[in-house]
Amino acid sequence: MENLAEIDALVKLLDDPDEEIYQHVQQRLLSYGNEVITYLESAWEQSLDTLLQERIENIVHTIQFNNVKEDLNLWYQSGAFDLLQGALIINRYQYPDLDEQAIINQIEEIKREIWIGLQYEMSSIEKIKLINHVFYNQYGFGGNTKNHHDPQNSYLNQVLESKKGNQISLAIIYATLAQKLDIPVYGVNLPQHFILGYIDESNAEKEYGVLFYINAFNKGAIFGKHDVDQFLRQLNLEPQPGFYSPCSNTEIIRRIIRNLISAYENLGAAEKVEELKELQEILSE
Repeated sequence: MENLAEIDALVKLLDDPDEEIYQHVQQRLLSYGNEVITYLESAWEQSLDTLLQERIENIVHTIQFNNVKEDLNLWYQSGAFDLLQGALIINRYQYPDLDEQAIINQIEEIKREIWIGLQYEMSSIEKIKLINHVFYNQYGFGGNTKNHHDPQNSYLNQVLESKKGNQISLAIIYATLAQKLDIPVYGVNLPQHFILGYIDESNAEKEYGVLFYINAFNKGAIFGKHDVDQFLRQLNLEPQPGFYSPCSNTEIIRRIIRNLISAYENLGAAEKVEELKELQEILSE
């Protein structure tokens, strides 16, 4: 790399007590982006100076956070077609070095298990019962009822590892599995809850094109529109089409970000809250 000498010189200046020099060094290093991360990490390992280590951590974090912003913006501007991709970008915010292929492989493995049991003549309810059996009984996924506000519930790698998540992370994995098998299950943005709808556009009798609803947080329980009506009545909310019909992938990712903001506010992590609000801005432009 031709700029190795400059990067080396900049890293050596990182512990300069002069704030102005540090600001200049920081800007130069940030301008290199990803390519300096390895050098910075190696300098961090070789140093015992806490100020230097902290400055390196800040620069690496800023570079990685800029990547997340760029990736999220690109995902959004190009149509937000892939829900899993959107969720993985949010995952990168907390776990920038994660092997994302490992997550995709885990989901593929669960999908394969469901696929083995799928039969052509199955009714829509039977297909959902099969997904439920594999996802909840065989793999042991379930709602995190004990620690519902933990931010880890929103990160897919953690949910796949602990088998516990919140309404939205479980619904994302569930919908991804279903859609990969051509089973038309999509997110429905209900207030204070997030559910899934089994879509059947060909069935004209069904309002909003939804055959029935699924609660991914409660072991894939199947329920009807009247249950949604009742839930809204309990919340004293007027029914709106958006509470019954599938929402966009962008809305789902927005909702993950909102959950994370509220989780980090509870923990008093102000810097994370500010950064997540920046991500929120990207999706509202």
